Order: sequence, then C-alpha cells, then structure tokens
Amino acid sequence: MYRTAASRLRSLKGRVGNLGATRFAASSAVAAKTSSGGFFSWLTGEKSATLPSLEIPLAGVTFPPPLPDYVEPSKTKITTLPNGVTIASETSPNPAASIGLYLDCGSIYETPETFGASHLLERMAFKSTTNRSHLRIVREVEAIGGNIGASASREQMGYTFDALKTYVPQMVELLVDAVRNPAFLDWEVNEELQKVKAEIDELSKNPHALLLEAIHSAGYSGALAIPLLAHEAGLNRLDGTILKEFVTENYTAPRMVLAASGVEHEELLSVAEPLLSDLPSVHRAEEPKSVYVGGDYRRHADIGCTHVALAFEVPGGWRKEKEAVLLTVLQMLMGGGGSFSAGGPGKGMHSRLYLRVLNEYQQVQSFSAFNSIFNETGLFGIYASTVPEFASKVVDLAAGELISIATRGQVSQGQLDRAKQSTKSAVLMNLESRTIASEDIGRQILTYGKRLPVEHFLKAVDEITLEDICNISQKILSSPLTMASYGDVLSVPSYESVSRKFQSK
Repeated sequence: MYRTAASRLRSLKGRVGNLGATRFAASSAVAAKTSSGGFFSWLTGEKSATLPSLEIPLAGVTFPPPLPDYVEPSKTKITTLPNGVTIASETSPNPAASIGLYLDCGSIYETPETFGASHLLERMAFKSTTNRSHLRIVREVEAIGGNIGASASREQMGYTFDALKTYVPQMVELLVDAVRNPAFLDWEVNEELQKVKAEIDELSKNPHALLLEAIHSAGYSGALAIPLLAHEAGLNRLDGTILKEFVTENYTAPRMVLAASGVEHEELLSVAEPLLSDLPSVHRAEEPKSVYVGGDYRRHADIGCTHVALAFEVPGGWRKEKEAVLLTVLQMLMGGGGSFSAGGPGKGMHSRLYLRVLNEYQQVQSFSAFNSIFNETGLFGIYASTVPEFASKVVDLAAGELISIATRGQVSQGQLDRAKQSTKSAVLMNLESRTIASEDIGRQILTYGKRLPVEHFLKAVDEITLEDICNISQKILSSPLTMASYGDVLSVPSYESVSRKFQSK
C-alpha cells in the first residue's frame, strides 16, 4: 500500500514539473517573440535556444518528501504496575486516540444475590461518581468532542473513551474516575433499573438475541449458564449497595487493563500510573468453572414463525488459539444470513449456507453459522428462522450442513481459500478502527497475558488445511447437542430425534 502511494506521488510530481516547465517556456517564447527551427525542429526533437531543459528544476518550487516505501508497524508496549494493573498502548498516525479500561469481570462472576449486576453496570457506566455529577461528566466529554461507551459480556467488562490525542490526560482521568469511584445514587440506579426491565420486555421482539441467551443456559452447567441479560426477579433485588459490593470485589488491580490506540506509551504511563498505582494488590480470583452438558430450550409464542438454533461445544475456547482461529474461518466458510440481504459476494452471498440453503428454499427467512467463544470453551452452530410448516425441514437442513463440513471431500479447496481470504480481510479492516484496536489490546491481554501481533493471526489462518477443517468439525459434533427454539415450537422435532441424526454419522 505504501509503495503504491509513493509511486503515484512520484508520477504526479513528474507531471507537475513538466507542466511548470512548459508554462515557463511558453511564456518566455511569447516574450522573446523568437523561434528556433519552428514546428519541424520541435517535431524532430531539436533543442530550442530559448527553452530551458525539462530536466532543470524550476527555481522556487519545492515538493514534499515522498511517502516511504515501508513504514514499520507500531508495536504494542506493555507495562505492569507493582499492584498488578496492566497498561498497554500502540501509536498511530491518526490525530485521535481511543482509550479503554477492561476488566476480567462479567456475569460468570455473579452470585444468586447479584444476578443482573453486569447488565445493570453497563447501563450505570459514566453516571455520577464521588468526584463528578453525571451532568459534569457529560459536559466534560462534550467539551472535548469525545465519545464514551461501555459493554458487558459474560467474562469481561469494557469502558471506552474516544477523542483527540491532545486530550489524553483528561480522557484517562475521567475514565479512571468513572470506573473506580461510581457513586451509585439511588435515583440513578432506580432509573436505569426501569430501562433494563424495558429492554428485557423488548427481548421477545428479538428472537435471535433470545435464542443466543437461551442456548448458553441450556448448554452449560455452572457460571456460563448465568444469563447476561438479567431476569426481572433478579433485578428487583439489585440496588446501589449490591452494585458497590460487586465492583469492590471484582474491579481489582490484577484483573484490570488500561489499553490505548494512538497514544505514546510513555505519555499514557505518566498520566495513568498515579491514578491506578494506589489500587490494593490482591490475589487474583480464580475464574468460575463451567461444564458443557448440552440440552434443550423451548419457548412457545404466537409470532407466526419459528426460530431454531443448533449448537455444539468448542472445547478449549480462546486459550486453544489454533482451534479458535479454525472456528473463525469455519464460520466464514459456512456464512449465511437473511433471505432479503442485499449486496452480492461482498456481503457473504458466496458462502455455503447461502448457496446451498438460502438460494434454494424460499421458506427460509434466515440461516447462518455462529460462534460464541470464551476463555476455556465456546459454542458453534447454526441459527435459522422459517415458517412453522417448514421448521422440521429447516432443522434437517441445519443438521445436514453441520455434518457435511465434517465429511471429507465435502469442502473444496476453493471454498476454503475464499474463507481464509475473507477472514484476513475482515480482521485487517476491523483493526483500522481505533476503538477496535484498543479493545483488541485490552481483551487479548486479559485472555493471554500479552497481545499477539496481527501477523501471527494471519499466519495461523494461512496454515489451515482442509484436513484441519474436517477434524475440528468432527471434534465439535462429537459433543452433546444443544438446541433452542422459539415461536411455534410444536413444529420443531424433538431433541432426541435431532441428536440421533448426529450420533448416526
């Protein structure tokens, strides 16, 4: 990319120089009213006595330096404070910076007394602290043209701040204050509780999200079975005191990473260390255990269609890096989407599930592969929605597609190569975003204790073979089935009958 840009600039520079010389020569010729040989001399290439050579630079004209042929990628620098807090950053030529505070904390750390805390904490992000009112936080963010946000997942929490680089000290100070010193005022907690309850009521209108939640509860025993979206019964117990205890117990130094994209490491360290070094150094809590068991979830609703998800375990999760990369490519290979998706090949309409299912059966409204990967385990499967009378057939189609990728000879080298290139393209384009780059740094350090370079991932993708795809698919399908359905579930085959389809293969 840099080489191309440089060659184009050099070409443009040559054109500008030639045009400048021509204009100068023309004006000189007009002023002198002279000619040296006329048209035939110009045609035969003879030099004119009054025109300067085009190889002579014009006086007073300077060009900017060309782009270098190679720019060394920025390296991620990491510093761990004595109390266990990790500070990491990478530089960027962009004028803006993205800073995030990421924590090993999510719904898997909740107890029966704190069910729903992670979901509510996401909504309580950047509310009043012991040092600032919510109004003051909003005004400070607006004053520097910044953007703030928060996200909760089953294993991690993230708080982010995006603004111009010149405001890095203000960004870090406000971010740390919002995470370390929440006030949890009663009226703010009650207000957000009502909004969370409204979100849960709206969940029935989003069957995809409902099934993804349900399939975790059905497939796991232990921490991962705890729903990320709280039940109303659990929310009724939550208040500011419970949230404060949850934060105090889980927002500890060894489980905290401050990550930034677009910030010099020394600058970030000089600002963040005084704000985080006084956190007490405590023993890092052990991650709660989860056991994959498989299971069935059904919820009947009169919505005129049926939604079904079939899934199996991905043993090892992110910490078995090669298998996690394989699953990413496998999902891209299978692809899928909605029957009304517009676009073309760039939207994934070349994938197996589009070509083999969505393009063949007009009754299928959506049909797509999904994965949900955690540190030690994960889920991989197919989500589908269709009219009730076609539900039994769509389950057969999903089972058939999962079995086909585990069968040697059913996936071509061309399909795999396309999926590998699409995976690399998606990763590289995503990492062009400052916010995603910052999040990638923070979450990788929480998972691996380091940040793996993108070249490492690209190499792992390139090394994947058809045999690898077949082996990982067979390994996944050897685990118990997890099945979830919503809508007219009476039309969905029984869990036992679907399980037998996979056991017989």
